[in-house]
Amino acid sequence: MLTFPIPHTQSRSMSNERPGPESMMISSSVSSEKPDSVGQSMSSGHQDSMSRSMSEHSQSQMLSPLTSLNPVRKPSGARVQPTSSQGPNVEATAVSPSGDFDGNSQLWSTESTLSAAFGMDSSYDVHFAHRSKVKLSQKLYAEALSDAEKVIELNPASHLGYELKHAALRGEQRYDDASEAFTIMLSKLDDAPDPQIRQLRQQYVSQSEVEDAIRRAIHAQLENAPHRLINTITGHICDRDAQINAFTESTEYKELLHSLVMHAPLQTELIKEAVAKYFNWVMLSHRWERVEPLLHDIQGWDIYDLSAVGTVVKLQKFCKVARDAGHHWAWSDTCCIDQNNNVELQQSVNSMFVWYHYSALTIVYLSDVPPSSESGALANSIWNTRGWTVQEFLAPQIVLFYQADWTLYLDNRSHNHKESVSIMRELEHSTGINARALVDFRPGTRDARKKLRWASNRYTTREEDIAYSLFGIFDVNLPVIYGEKRQKALGRLLQEIIAHSGEITALDWVGQSSSFNSCLPADISSYKAPSCTLPSLSEGEMQNSVSTLRNIVAVESASRLYILLEDLSVPRFANARLQLPCIAFLLTEVRRSTGGDGDKCFTYEVKADGLQDLLVRTEDKLVQFSPERRTRQTFLLIRPWNRYDLGLVDFTDESQSMDDWPDELGDDELVTRGLKLLVRLARPFSALLLAQQRGGEYKRIASDNEIIAQVRDIASVVDIMDIRTPEIL
Repeated sequence: MLTFPIPHTQSRSMSNERPGPESMMISSSVSSEKPDSVGQSMSSGHQDSMSRSMSEHSQSQMLSPLTSLNPVRKPSGARVQPTSSQGPNVEATAVSPSGDFDGNSQLWSTESTLSAAFGMDSSYDVHFAHRSKVKLSQKLYAEALSDAEKVIELNPASHLGYELKHAALRGEQRYDDASEAFTIMLSKLDDAPDPQIRQLRQQYVSQSEVEDAIRRAIHAQLENAPHRLINTITGHICDRDAQINAFTESTEYKELLHSLVMHAPLQTELIKEAVAKYFNWVMLSHRWERVEPLLHDIQGWDIYDLSAVGTVVKLQKFCKVARDAGHHWAWSDTCCIDQNNNVELQQSVNSMFVWYHYSALTIVYLSDVPPSSESGALANSIWNTRGWTVQEFLAPQIVLFYQADWTLYLDNRSHNHKESVSIMRELEHSTGINARALVDFRPGTRDARKKLRWASNRYTTREEDIAYSLFGIFDVNLPVIYGEKRQKALGRLLQEIIAHSGEITALDWVGQSSSFNSCLPADISSYKAPSCTLPSLSEGEMQNSVSTLRNIVAVESASRLYILLEDLSVPRFANARLQLPCIAFLLTEVRRSTGGDGDKCFTYEVKADGLQDLLVRTEDKLVQFSPERRTRQTFLLIRPWNRYDLGLVDFTDESQSMDDWPDELGDDELVTRGLKLLVRLARPFSALLLAQQRGGEYKRIASDNEIIAQVRDIASVVDIMDIRTPEIL
C-alpha cells in the first residue's frame, strides 16, 4: 500500500496561502521505454516548453508542490510521510494489486481526491502535461489526449496542452483534429506575453509552408511520370489529379505533414524521399496479343474485379506483382493511353522513353517462355523481335524478366536482372547490342548507324511505329502521324538525326532508296549489314606516313586544305532536301560488266578522276559512257565530309580532354595536322554514287553493296580535291 498525506480541504479553503513544498514529498520514475515516433515528434525544446509554461504563472506566488513531483516506484505497502507536521492531514491510499508501476492508476489513483483538495489549481497542469508525455511514449494515445485536455482546461493560455493534444491526435491518426490543435498551438506561441515563450515558435513550421513544399516536390516527381496510372492498391486507373488526391488523402501524406511541422527548418529532403517513394511507378514491357484491355474497358472499374480471362489476367498479375513489390502505381501501354486521343497519343510516344527511364522498375513479361526455362529462352522469345521493346529495355535502370507463369526468368531473384552477367550476355548475343549499352544506355544521335542496326531486324504492327519507337533512343521529338507510311516516318526521323547532329553514319546503308529522300533507305532493314569497318592506322604508322609525305607534297598545300575543310559546314537537312558537304570525284567512264547479272541487278565497272577503278552493283540501269562516248548527265562519286577526319577533340568521348587541345595552332602544328589529314583522305572510304538531275540537284543511286573507293595516288590528293555541297533530293 502506498500512503501519503494531503492538506485538509477545510484548511485549504480557509487560507489563501499555497501549501509549502514540505507539505508533500513524492518522487517519480518515468518509464524508460523508448518513445515512439509520435512521442519523439514533440519538439526538442519540450522540457524547456514545460518549464516556460510554469513561468507564465505569477512570479509572486509559490509554485504548487505538484509541479515538481516525480512519482517513484515503491513496494506495496510503502508509506510516504510528511517531512514536518502542518496541521490535520487526510490520508489517501493507492492500491496496486500487482505492485507494478504503469504510469496510470497506481501513480495517481487519488486524482479525484487531489482535484477536490486543490480545487484543480492552475499549476496542477504540469502534472497532467508530464503524465501525457509518459502516455505518449507508451502509445496510450487516448489517455494522453485526456491528460492534454486537462492541461488546456487548467492553463488555456499556454501552448503546451495543444502541443500534447496534437501529438496524441496524431497517434490516433485523427489528423484533421491534430491540424486544428497545431494551429491553435502556434497562435498561443505567437500571443504569449513572455518573449522567451514566443521564441519557441521558431522551432515549428507552419502547415501551409509544409503543404507548399510537398506540392512542389509532387510536381517535380510527376514531371517525368505517365499522365495516367493504375493504382495497384485500389485497382482503379487514375489521371494526374486523382493520383495527387490519393496521396493527400493517404496516411503517408498526413503523417509526413504532421511530422514536418514539428521541426524547423523545413526538411525538404525528407519530403522528396517520401514523395518519390509514394509516387514511383512500375512499367510493363510485353508483346501485344490480338485482344488487349484498352482504356475504355477498365475505366471506372476495379481491375481486380474484372473477369480473369484472356489478357486481363496479364494486367491483373502485373499489377499484383508491382503491388507486392511495394509500389502504388503501374503502367501498361494497352490501357494507360487513350488510343483515340491524337494529342495524348503523340505526347505518350514522345515521352515513353523518359517514363521507362525514371520508373522504379520495369517488368518484362515473356508470354512465350514457359516455366523453368533454361538460358536461351529469352533470346528466342517473340518479345525480342518487336520494335518497341528496344527502348523498353534500354531506357529503364532496373528490369526484371518474368516467364509465362509470372515466375522470375532462370529463377534469378536479384533485384535487377541488368546486373545478371548471364542474362546480359544472352541479350547481347541475340540483339547485337553491346553489354555496356544494355546496362547503361544514353540516348542521343551519336553512333546513329549502330543504333539503327539494333532495330533493323525488328517488326511493329503499325508500319510507322518502326520509326516512332526510336524517337527516345535518339532523343528527338517529332509529330506522330499515323497513316504517313513507313518511308516517310523513317525519313523524318533520319532527317532529324542528320539535321540535329550532322551525323552522317545514317547514310551508310545498302538496299533501296526512300521516296522521302534518295540518300535515305526505304526500310530500316537496309541497316542490317554491319557497317564496313575500314582498317585504321596505328600511331606509328601515321607518323611514318606523315614523314614520307613531308618529302613528296607541298606542306603549304596540306595546311590550306586543312583550313578549307575545317571551315566546311555540317550537313543541312530540311524539307526532304539534303545539302551534303563532300569531296567529289567526277565519273569518267561507266560500263556494264558482262556476265553474272540477274534480271533485277546490274554490275558496272566505274572509273573516276583520281580514284582507283571499282565495281558498283545496283538495281538502277545506268547510262553507259566513256571519254570517247560522253554523256550530258553528270555522275559523281562522293566522300561525305566527316569532321572527325580533322582529328578534332570529340567532346562526347569522356576519354578525350580539352586540356590537350591548344587554343591556337602554330605553323608546325598546322602542317602536321594537314599531313595527317592527307593520310586519312588517302585511306579507303565508303562512297555514294550521285546522278545529276535536270534542275541541277542530285539523286543517290542505291547500291546492293557498299561502295568502297580509294584515291589512286596519295601525292596527288591535294590536286584532285573537289570540295562542294550538292543538294540531294
